[in-house]
Amino acid sequence: LIYCYRKPKTKRAKRFLEKREPKLKENTKNAMLIKGGNANSTVTEVLKDIYAVKKPFAVLYKKKNITRPFEDQTSLEFFSKKSDCSLFLFGSHNKKRPNNLIIGRMFDYHVLDMIELGIEKFVSLKDVKNSKCPEGTKPMLIFAGDMFDVSEEYRRLKSLLIDFFRGPSVPSIRLAGLEYVLHFTAVDGKIYMRSYKVLLKKSGCKIPRIELEEMGPSLDLVMRRTHLASDDLYKLSLKQPKALKPKKKKNISHDVFGTTYGRIHMQKQDLGKLQTRKMKGLKKRPAEKSAEDGGASPKKSKSA
Repeated sequence: LIYCYRKPKTKRAKRFLEKREPKLKENTKNAMLIKGGNANSTVTEVLKDIYAVKKPFAVLYKKKNITRPFEDQTSLEFFSKKSDCSLFLFGSHNKKRPNNLIIGRMFDYHVLDMIELGIEKFVSLKDVKNSKCPEGTKPMLIFAGDMFDVSEEYRRLKSLLIDFFRGPSVPSIRLAGLEYVLHFTAVDGKIYMRSYKVLLKKSGCKIPRIELEEMGPSLDLVMRRTHLASDDLYKLSLKQPKALKPKKKKNISHDVFGTTYGRIHMQKQDLGKLQTRKMKGLKKRPAEKSAEDGGASPKKSKSA
């Protein structure tokens, strides 16, 4: 696919192109959820539930799309360019790989990382008869299991899940807003995804007592195929612009206790030119002035 730049003819088109231009602080990443050509009811329900969790930063394509991301990635890149999404979740089902999910992310509208997961058990939002969190709630992400720190594939999966579910960046946090938890556990070659609603109960003190109530959806996943970016490309995708990097301050040091010390460089000061308070008692006599000028005798006053 070849995209040619066209000059916008209207102000609306100009604003549309300006929103997609690179920025110092990028917008919240959007995700597209695509249904494969042979997706069954289980995969369709999973895509709908994850779309409900991810809203409003998600786009759900309801029509089936016959494509295989591991063989041909052009259709994913086309949809990414069309919907301005840098994350995707593709669902499919066949005899060789039943109940299949492919989660991935883009860099410059090209596939960067892609991991294939198989669904072994699924509990939808409808099956859990509890109150739900409002749309757009930012979740708290918890990862348990040594595999997320030991294996490179699981480490990339952890980074990918954080990118997918983290939501918008916020300057401050309100205690009552911490009401949604997504928990991922990696053990015995499986990944368990659970979602909980946080209930703040009375405890008799300022800090409330916290209880977790299962909300759904919950998934038991197993890792299948992976398509990871090379180290050079992955390092390039993490590169930050120079304007966002903190500027180094010279002549500043810190000790072990965190105290900040600053070194100031000053020129040598001539104390002879220092202006002092003018007083009659400190005023120099004519003889002292002549001695400083070179020993010349003062002029004699004219006689009357």
